[in-house]
Amino acid sequence: MAERKRVSFTMRRGVLTGAAASAALAFAPSRAAPAAGADVDTFVAVSMKLTGRASFDPLVAGRIHTALARADAGFADKMTRLDHWLSTHGGTPSDVVTAALQATQPDLAKAVGSVVRAWYLGVVGEDERAEVVAFERALMFDPVRDMLTVPSYCRGAPADWAKKP
Repeated sequence: MAERKRVSFTMRRGVLTGAAASAALAFAPSRAAPAAGADVDTFVAVSMKLTGRASFDPLVAGRIHTALARADAGFADKMTRLDHWLSTHGGTPSDVVTAALQATQPDLAKAVGSVVRAWYLGVVGEDERAEVVAFERALMFDPVRDMLTVPSYCRGAPADWAKKP
């Protein structure tokens, strides 16, 4: 028979301690998380006011927020200012908000358009810098989702279209 090598107690304890420490670090919140979480919360609050929706998919919200923040370094500040403006001016549709802001704060008016465009079209940015962040989960498909498939997705089996009705 082949001879087995024994693993020492010290080595086994070291491996288990390392695994436990790795797991603890993986699930521990980072120091930067609260600021990012607060930015995302403000973004979601503004998005709710602009779209009239009560909730959003957190994954899509995170993607859209990240893409908008990457495209505009002052995005977090704009969302804070926009949240304050919306709170003091009541809940109004986004087109009314944009028209009201255009004369006094055009940077916020542009931010309104960017946020609404991102949620409804699933696209952040324009032209060659456009980034698709939520195609099948874009809000533009919600009104017809129960009857129509999202374009480019097939409901039937492969070659289902070739069968005679």
